[in-house]
Amino acid sequence: MSTTTTSPTATPARPRDHRSTVDARLTFGGVMRGEWIKLLSLRSTWWTLGITVAVMALLALAQASSVNYLLEPPMALPVDQLHGAEFVIGGYQFGMVTIGVLGALLITGEYSTGMIRSTLAAVPARLPVLAAKAIALVVVTLVVSVVSLVAAYLVSMPFLSDHGLVPALDDPLTWQAFGGMAYFFVVAALVALGLGAVLRHTAGTITAVLGLLLLLPMILQFINIDWVQDVMQYLPLNAAMAFLGISEFFGANENLSAWQGVAVVGAYAVVALVAGAWSLRRRDA
Repeated sequence: MSTTTTSPTATPARPRDHRSTVDARLTFGGVMRGEWIKLLSLRSTWWTLGITVAVMALLALAQASSVNYLLEPPMALPVDQLHGAEFVIGGYQFGMVTIGVLGALLITGEYSTGMIRSTLAAVPARLPVLAAKAIALVVVTLVVSVVSLVAAYLVSMPFLSDHGLVPALDDPLTWQAFGGMAYFFVVAALVALGLGAVLRHTAGTITAVLGLLLLLPMILQFINIDWVQDVMQYLPLNAAMAFLGISEFFGANENLSAWQGVAVVGAYAVVALVAGAWSLRRRDA
């Protein structure tokens, strides 16, 4: 008799299902966590935020300490022509510069180090990356705006109180100025983010942002041509004066109402982000 030995049939190994891994990697929550880690782990982020708070507080202190000069000869302005909130936010034109730098670095820093390739390899759709960066940037900008306003309010209050100019927190104009400053900071950050996605170069992006937000209005104000002056009112900084210039002493916009200014300023952020999204989708990393 012969014995037949039956070998067990080997079960073919099932191919590993990568879908769950990919799906987990591509969830928007995961993308957001990654962007938060990248944003908050950079020393440049904390330096930029710290400088923003310091600039806002110091310039508010400087302007508030000059109230005596404004109320005495030769200027002798009536107190009722001034609003204390404008002294508190007096450093916003310089604060927007540091916020713009932060927005630019958030994306151009990845291009300079080559990390953007890993980021886009993990998120092939690409647009969630820009959306996550924008959300993280908005949250950080709003937080630093609040901290800056508190610091500026506290350091300027002793000088403003001598003349009854401490901005009342139940005054709608106070919140128009404070909320308008935070909104303008958010727009500056998003414009820088969008332009950074297009230009992909830190120095070039910062130059473009400063040119649009600060240098171009300064140059055009010296060109005394009617249509140039009309166009200048629709630049971001000048349009922002429609809702930030509440007493008109520190500037105003004769062409736009407050809400029209909000819409014009916001349109710059929308256009920049759309251009950045198009560039991110169409161009290779």
